[in-house]
Amino acid sequence: MSEAPALRIDPPDFFADLALVAVLDALPEARVVGGAVRDALSGYPVTDVDLATPREPAAIAGAFEAAGIRALPTGVDHGTLTALVGGKGFEVTTLRRDVETDGRHAVVAFTTDWQADAARRDFTINALSMTRDGAVFDYFGGLADLRVGAVRFVGDPATRIAEDHLRILRFFRFHARYAAVRPAAQVCQVLREAAPLLGRLSAERVWGELKRIMAAPDPRAAIHLMNELGVLAEAIPEGTDPARLNRMIAAGAPADPLLRIAALLTGDPGAFALRLRLSSAEGDRLAALARTAPLQPGLSDADLRRRLADAETATLIDRTWLDGDADPAWTGLRTRLAATPRPRFPLEGRDVLAFGIAPGPEVGAMLREVRHWWMKGGCSADADTLRQKLGRRIGQRHRG
Repeated sequence: MSEAPALRIDPPDFFADLALVAVLDALPEARVVGGAVRDALSGYPVTDVDLATPREPAAIAGAFEAAGIRALPTGVDHGTLTALVGGKGFEVTTLRRDVETDGRHAVVAFTTDWQADAARRDFTINALSMTRDGAVFDYFGGLADLRVGAVRFVGDPATRIAEDHLRILRFFRFHARYAAVRPAAQVCQVLREAAPLLGRLSAERVWGELKRIMAAPDPRAAIHLMNELGVLAEAIPEGTDPARLNRMIAAGAPADPLLRIAALLTGDPGAFALRLRLSSAEGDRLAALARTAPLQPGLSDADLRRRLADAETATLIDRTWLDGDADPAWTGLRTRLAATPRPRFPLEGRDVLAFGIAPGPEVGAMLREVRHWWMKGGCSADADTLRQKLGRRIGQRHRG
């Protein structure tokens, strides 16, 4: 039996993508589902397009083979194949219903019922689907929720969270991006009570959601609500300072998830990075920001060079966002940092050896002494001047 769409719109631009056209030509009954529909209706750029179809995986694979489309069985046990067309990938999944869940994994059965598949989705705004002619299907009020800026669970919130504990953080990710209204008191209570369940999730899943929350244009309301409901303390037990994050965002800092984490985090960044298994680059960046001394906007040119000699330019610019506010003086400091070449101490161990010093601890000691003198002078002395200073210092030491 055919069903009537809740809305008809002009097909969004992404339907003109020839790669997607090829996939839909092979599976004309398929619909675009989830995030692409939600973002197209909200005016956000659409980056990934996922599709669903009543066909089972073998039939999907057969349709792609007949159309000359390569398909990878990326999640075939759960009904998902990835179609590769023109260097692009499109996940195509058989309609499903949940049979069993344990808070982390689900056992599913295939179905031909679009509403049953939509009922598996976490939030109403993610349960929308759209055909290539712009027909939008909405089984749980997602269109109305998009219009008013409400993030609402499909069905009972406690049940949905019991199915997958990550939905606690996913709620705040979508709240950060789409919400304009506070969630209902019942939802807040469910989230408060469920917060300890975050400890059962893998570190990678928690970190992935935290980064997505921090990547929202303005996550302040979501972070405030997480803090209020005890979710923030469960997700980041090392300690947090939401007020510092608020101040940095208000000052116009870039929407950089790791910089925002650095502003929020008060505990040991090393422990945080280890617990959530951050990449080496992410952990190193947090550690560099933590060990870099605070900045002030009125630095002299010499002090500016000294700071640049000891830290990367990008780290110091990040640090200005952590330490500063909306005062234009901080903008001026960032401009000066970006425009000032980073001083490099020009001497090496071979410069010391050239004065007849034997390899050993004395080489490093002499370089440190001369570098200290170079830093004290504002990092402006050139290599020849420093070699002369090194020669005099070596001569004094050996005469003494």
